[in-house]
Amino acid sequence: MTMTNCEMADGRCLPRPGSRGQSAGGTFGALCLMLLAACEKPAATVRPPVAVVVATTTRGPAPYVLTANGVVEPAQSVDVQSQVGGVLTAVHFREGDEVKAGQLLFEIDPRPYESALRQAEAVLARDQATADNARRDADRFATLAQKDFVTKSQADQALSNAEALKAALESDKAIVANARFNLENASIRAPVSGKTGSLLVRLGNLVKPASPPPLVVINQIHPILVRFAVNDRDLPLVQQYSRKGTLRALAIPTQGDSTPVPGRLTFIDNGVDTTTGTLTLKAQFENRDNRLWPGQFVRVGLELFVENDALLVPSEAVMTGQDGQFVFVVDDSSKAAMRPVKVARALGRFLLIESGLEVGSRVVIDGQGKLAPGSKVEVKDAEAVAASRGVTP
Repeated sequence: MTMTNCEMADGRCLPRPGSRGQSAGGTFGALCLMLLAACEKPAATVRPPVAVVVATTTRGPAPYVLTANGVVEPAQSVDVQSQVGGVLTAVHFREGDEVKAGQLLFEIDPRPYESALRQAEAVLARDQATADNARRDADRFATLAQKDFVTKSQADQALSNAEALKAALESDKAIVANARFNLENASIRAPVSGKTGSLLVRLGNLVKPASPPPLVVINQIHPILVRFAVNDRDLPLVQQYSRKGTLRALAIPTQGDSTPVPGRLTFIDNGVDTTTGTLTLKAQFENRDNRLWPGQFVRVGLELFVENDALLVPSEAVMTGQDGQFVFVVDDSSKAAMRPVKVARALGRFLLIESGLEVGSRVVIDGQGKLAPGSKVEVKDAEAVAASRGVTP
C-alpha cells in the first residue's frame, strides 16, 4: 500500500498532521506571492478635464424694479344714457367702433321736443309784448303822477304790474331753455373719446331718461391704465423716488407678444390695504397699438432708480451650499476655484453681485455639478456642451 502526505476528502488534498516540511514550503510560497503583489503599484488614474461653459463678469446699468401683477383698466368708462325719453330713431355707429368726443351716436324722435320749444317760445313772445306794454304804462303813470293827473297809488299799481310781468318773462325764458335742452338731448353725443361696446338698445325701442341699461358703454383706451399693488414695505422707496420725478413703468402682457409696453406712474393710493398689506398704484400707457385691453392681466415693472456701475453675472452661475452662495471661477491655468459671493438682488436673467467677484472673472455657468476646487476644466461653448449631452441648447 502506497503512503501519501495528504488525504482526499471531497476532492481536496488535506495535509496530514505530521507533514511539516510540505506545510512550511506552502507557507513560504504564499508569502512570496504576497510580497510580489505588494511591490506592484497601480497605475495613476488621470481624470479628464471637466467640460464647462463660462461667462465673463461685467459692469453695467442695473435698474431697481418693483414687479407685480396688474389689471388693465380704461382711463374712463362711461355709460351712455339718454336724458330725455322717446322712440330711438337712428344709430350713427357700429358696435366696437372708436368714437370721438362730441360725435353723434343716437337720435330720439325730436318732434315732441320741437313742438314744446315752439310753444314755449310763443308764450315768451306773448309775455314779452305784454311786459313791454306794462313797462310803458308804468312810465306814463309815473309822469302823470308827478303832474297830479293821476294818484300816486295808480302809478304804484302800474309799476307793480310791470314788475310782475317782467318776472313772468324770466319764468318763460327758463321754460324755453328747458325745452331747447330737451330738444338738443334728443341727439345723443359721445361724452368721451373711446371704444364702444355692445349696443344695448335697438332702433324703435322706447328709451327712458337715465334708466338702465345704458344705451352703450364707451371705454377710453388711449391712454389706458394698469392697476397693480406693491408691498407696503416698498412705500418709502416709491414715495422717495416719485418726488424726484416721474417713475417709468413697463407692462408685459401675459399672453401673446411679450414686448414691454412703456408708461409712467400716475397714481399712488392714499392708504394701505390693511387686509393684504399692499398699496394700490396705477400707471398710464399711451397704448397706440392697442396691445393693452381692459380686463387683461399683465406683469408690471416699476423702475425706481438705475445703478449705473453694477457687477452682473448670469443667475445660473450662483450656487448655494452649506456656507452660503458661491460661484466657480476658472483661472488662467484652467483650474476651477470656489468663490463665496454676496448677491444684492436679481435683475432678470442676471444677479447683481455685492461682493466676492471682480470685473473680468470667468465664472462657470454650466457644468458646476462635476466640479470641485482645483478641478481641471475645458472651456467650451454652450452648443458643444449640449451636443455632448445629447440635448438641444
